[in-house]
Amino acid sequence: MMSERLEHLPVALFTSVMGLAGLAMALHQAHVVLGLPALPGRAVTLLAGLVFVVLAVLYAVKAARFPSAALADFQHPVRMSFTASISVSLVLLAILVQPFGNGLSFALWAAGAVLHIVLTLYALSVWVYQPRFQIHHINPAWFIPVVGNILVPIVGVHHAGWELSWFFFSVGLLFWIVLFTIIIYRMIFHQPLPERLLPTLFILIAPPAVGFIAYLRLNPELDGFARVLYYSALFITVWLLLQAPRFLRLPFYLSWWAYSFPLTAMTVATLTMGQLTGAAGLYGIGYVLLGLSVLVVFWLAARTLLAAWRGQICVPEPDAAPPA
Repeated sequence: MMSERLEHLPVALFTSVMGLAGLAMALHQAHVVLGLPALPGRAVTLLAGLVFVVLAVLYAVKAARFPSAALADFQHPVRMSFTASISVSLVLLAILVQPFGNGLSFALWAAGAVLHIVLTLYALSVWVYQPRFQIHHINPAWFIPVVGNILVPIVGVHHAGWELSWFFFSVGLLFWIVLFTIIIYRMIFHQPLPERLLPTLFILIAPPAVGFIAYLRLNPELDGFARVLYYSALFITVWLLLQAPRFLRLPFYLSWWAYSFPLTAMTVATLTMGQLTGAAGLYGIGYVLLGLSVLVVFWLAARTLLAAWRGQICVPEPDAAPPA
């Protein structure tokens, strides 16, 4: 029984690490900007690290015992994108531990950056050269393997300098524009997203929010481009939050973790913007987003543990996208 459960361990579980790591970043920024206690951010950092280690060990065992099941994750039009949540988690953990251990941070960042660029090249090759995918297969989770590069400079400027960091930022920014255009086209002129993938719409917030944070590491001046990134993210956030009744009616899926990292990234971006501009309204928005992020992440953690207790995780899942 346990063997069968392990075979179906979903790679999308690594998005929980992204959500926890994002919340730790938000709590740390709240400590810096708002003067809140530092302990909660450190505690969530430790929790994110522990969850990553457990999931990494379990997924490594899955890959060793059920290589065909792990390989299927890298070939599926939806699950393939979530494989990059492993490398994104490594980069996020590198950001979090950098103030406490530069060597560990560098090791995590190097592993995450190398793995992520490999997954980016792999994803692009699969998307371009395979004959199976159709327009209804694309969804916001496709941002993760390619646009996720935009995260790397946040701590990359410390570990590898400017040019390599600008390289990763440029790749992420380029494919944010490309994929955002295709996804909006799909949503307007083709089939709506399947119910279980609707939460991935929140991923639309992440590229401009994270891009704003990364851009300020590369260019500390709050210039016009930084403002465009931030206010684009703010508009998308408002648009999605106004649709809360639609999302709250959905049954629980692991894809609900897509709510977490974008909200926490937007919280960090808002607190940073408030600190740079001194605008009282942005501080207010930051408080609201911080509270919402804490509620969402811990609620998702509770729902995930409950689903695991009920045996609803690590079971065969229906395809989230129709076959081509």
